[in-house]
Amino acid sequence: MGTPDLAATVLDRVLAWGGGRIVAVYTQPDRPAGRGMSLKASPVKELASLHALPVHQPLNFRNAEEVAVLRSYSPDYILVAAYGLILPQSVLDIPTRMPLNVHTSLLPKYRGAAPIQWAIMSGDTKTGVTIMRMEAGLDTGAAILQRSVPIGIDDTAEDMHDILAELGGNLLLEALEGLERKNLTCTPQNETIASLAPKLKKTDGILNFSVGAAKIHANFRGVTPWPGATGTILRDGEDPLSVIIIKGKLSETTVPAEAASLPPGSILPKLKDNALAVTCADGVYLITSLRPAGRKVMDAAAFMNGYLKGRDDAHFALPTG
Repeated sequence: MGTPDLAATVLDRVLAWGGGRIVAVYTQPDRPAGRGMSLKASPVKELASLHALPVHQPLNFRNAEEVAVLRSYSPDYILVAAYGLILPQSVLDIPTRMPLNVHTSLLPKYRGAAPIQWAIMSGDTKTGVTIMRMEAGLDTGAAILQRSVPIGIDDTAEDMHDILAELGGNLLLEALEGLERKNLTCTPQNETIASLAPKLKKTDGILNFSVGAAKIHANFRGVTPWPGATGTILRDGEDPLSVIIIKGKLSETTVPAEAASLPPGSILPKLKDNALAVTCADGVYLITSLRPAGRKVMDAAAFMNGYLKGRDDAHFALPTG
């Protein structure tokens, strides 16, 4: 049971496993996508179809008939990775061995839909994958296997997604093999250190330059590629300019003296290290490429020449509320 690319990577690993066979695949219904808004199959459905596997796409499992269809397969395991649907107890009770979930965090930290993003946005230096026995609560089941990986200072959610997808598929197979040999145990999660990782909203992508550079960089990395790091540049006598920040970085050199006298969000009139230098709580944050609304991606020099040349009044609007 899964839907996006991460789940397809896990499915690919399970397809190659010699210890069992997949009898059915469940994924979310096809969704409108692209300019024409035509229905598009999920990556999991596309991969399952290539292997001629039965594919089911229920809206939910509130219908007893859908639960009965699943029960008719008599599965030993139900394997879940980024499915996107809540499974009721009636489904979790079906497998003769257990329902397993591939969760991309070091549970009990970051339970929920966006664990990769929130780990990065929180400034963590490591994350990982937990294989857990599913229960009715939100990612509350006992852990069977867990493995960590480092988060680099410039790693984005996109970078970590690919790393954790590979790790998740491999760790799931390790868990299945260990369970079949009966040499793995389930360890209850420590509820006292649990945290949540709710689904991101578009507004989570608005960068706030009133905080320190490290926090800005963590937020930028966590919302890249979705919902994307965004901001609105204000210039006297000009309409507000919405931009998407494509690449940002921390400054490795001395903070310009003029930055100390400017409010957070101010764009220095000269490039620093070939980047736009934006003032923040403890210096400057550097933007090396960005895309103005309706335009192509530009490097900092091209953007400066096209939109900010000769100006010392440009600044990012700070989020309110």
